Amino acid sequence: MKWKGRQRSSNVEDRRGKGSGKAIAGVGGGLGLIIVLIITFLGGNPEDLIGNLGVTDQSNSIPYEETEQEKELAEFVSVVLADTETVWTEIFQENGLQYIEPTLVLYTNSVNSACGTAGASVGPFYCPGDHKLYIDLSFYQELQEKFHAPGDFAMAYVISHEVGHHVQTLLGTTEEVMPLRQKLSEEEFNKYLVRFELQADYFSGVWAKHAQGMDLLEAGDLDEALTAASAVGDDTLQKQAMGYVVPESFTHGTSKQRKSWFYKGYENGTIEGGDTFNTTSP
Repeated sequence: MKWKGRQRSSNVEDRRGKGSGKAIAGVGGGLGLIIVLIITFLGGNPEDLIGNLGVTDQSNSIPYEETEQEKELAEFVSVVLADTETVWTEIFQENGLQYIEPTLVLYTNSVNSACGTAGASVGPFYCPGDHKLYIDLSFYQELQEKFHAPGDFAMAYVISHEVGHHVQTLLGTTEEVMPLRQKLSEEEFNKYLVRFELQADYFSGVWAKHAQGMDLLEAGDLDEALTAASAVGDDTLQKQAMGYVVPESFTHGTSKQRKSWFYKGYENGTIEGGDTFNTTSP
């Protein structure tokens, strides 16, 4: 992706080294696995999950010192955020709507949000309560090494997916879907969560289409995003974590679904076509 030397967003809040003092506990065990499967890896929008999980004190964390790699990543995410602002402002205007720009929060170890306290282990997430995206930049190393999804456009996909959740909030979709948690069984609500996440993937693809139109994509960029979308499918993550899959527990969609809906958004380039809730498509 062509990003170096380009305009950055002014909506970046740097909280690195300013930990909340607490982080979600249990990662690597039962609760940690649930966190990974439900909130982490490019999802994390269900607004009441984070705040209701146990936390452990991390107030004695080591002071943050930015490396050159982190400095470059911070600049990169700021540029990508600026691009999403340009694209979604234009799309909203075309539809007679006003786009309200979100804020991207950079943090290390743990962070407080309007949705509660989260540790870096939950991965990037969006909180509709404060219209902010939260990212610990260490996630990108994990994306490359653990999930084998390298490349700057894979990282751009992460950001644009979370911005997709912001778009859902502005369009009223979040407000329609999340209250269903109190009315449906967990298995039934998970089906809505899958469609909710796939729509965010679709919106990510819409942004990618416009980025291409702005001559920002380079050879291989689209494949990087598709690889990342596939790497974070529920079936792939569950196979890696447990050796088998539990479809009724899916909350984000399969690798095939995530790739498919991202690509649909890329092909269409418009909000129309992104109704993942009223479709027979996988």
